[in-house]
Amino acid sequence: MGSFSIWHWMVVLLVVLLLFGSGKVSHLMGDFAKGIKSFKKNMAEDTDASMEAGADKPAGSIAAPGVHATGPVNQTTATPRV
Repeated sequence: MGSFSIWHWMVVLLVVLLLFGSGKVSHLMGDFAKGIKSFKKNMAEDTDASMEAGADKPAGSIAAPGVHATGPVNQTTATPRV
């Protein structure tokens, strides 16, 4: 009961072929194989340009909140008008 017999898999295969047709299934499997080949090719490359570009130090810098290029900002509390 835990696993399917060969007859269950044959029925599933027949239903898939009837729904999608043999042309779409073979086209889908071909695209899947191309994706796997492309993945393996990219994994086999020694250097990755995107990883090298991410290792560079960024050109600009971001100041901390409340600090301008000339120095810290004088933050005073506003008094409400009555």
